[in-house]
Amino acid sequence: MENTDELRIADARRKSEIYRTTIVGAIANIILFVLKFAAGILGRSSAMVADAVHSLSDLITDFIVLVFVRISSKPQDRKHEYGHGKYETLATTIIGTFLLCVGLGIMWESGAKIWQFANGQTLEQPGALAFWAAIVSIAVKELLFHYTRRTGERNNSKAVIANAWHHRSDALSSIGTALGIGGAVLMGEKWAVLDPLAALAVSFLIIHAAIGQVIPSLGELLEDSLPEETKQEITDAILSVTGVSDPHNMHTRKIGNRCAIDVHVRMDGNISLSKAHEMTTEVEHRIKDVTGRDSFVMVHVEPVK
Repeated sequence: MENTDELRIADARRKSEIYRTTIVGAIANIILFVLKFAAGILGRSSAMVADAVHSLSDLITDFIVLVFVRISSKPQDRKHEYGHGKYETLATTIIGTFLLCVGLGIMWESGAKIWQFANGQTLEQPGALAFWAAIVSIAVKELLFHYTRRTGERNNSKAVIANAWHHRSDALSSIGTALGIGGAVLMGEKWAVLDPLAALAVSFLIIHAAIGQVIPSLGELLEDSLPEETKQEITDAILSVTGVSDPHNMHTRKIGNRCAIDVHVRMDGNISLSKAHEMTTEVEHRIKDVTGRDSFVMVHVEPVK
């Protein structure tokens, strides 16, 4: 009962911290969207308008995190006996996919502008207002990245970490925008192509970050096993219990921020049921020392051959 209460308190604390961090990010994204969109219009910068849209995409993912973390924090029920952790994994997949689409969109737009320039068309020269808006965006989004990532790592939340990388992608996008706008402002209209060139380079970084989020979360949705190093640590933990041998038929997977482990072990067939139960409980505790106290652990006992 005490362990259950502790887990419930920890879950409530986790949800509260994730909510607070995400709401801070959402407020910052609203302010940045308005600032960058106004600067893009007044500063005659299509790159800054695109950057404002990127901030709007961050705002959308903030709301996705808020909704899915709330769902994933629900307690187990008859329809979800392993909890709702997969919803958080699904949120990570959605955020990563959305980030991938944003990166591809920036790549397409910047490529089109470079093509126009190569065919003799003159690109519009942006104003200094757009440049300073990009500088502000870089500083704010980089701070949000570190703040959000620490929260995600502290609470073992892939969705929050994915959202942090979305903040970083916006900062990278603003760096490209700042370089392009700054170059065009300082060197004149003939160098306006620097804006889409920088944006094209940044789009590759965004796509790389998106793929790094989507592939692991898809693997989790498709029931990938825990890493081999973790499985070896579990095996070593089992064998550290005196009288327990031959861990086999091990099946592992991730359920949101929790692990599930099923394993068979062998014990002396002549010991009492009470003793076998005691040793099995110790095995479960040793496994949870590796995978987390809220892991789902099922241990099947067989007699030594």
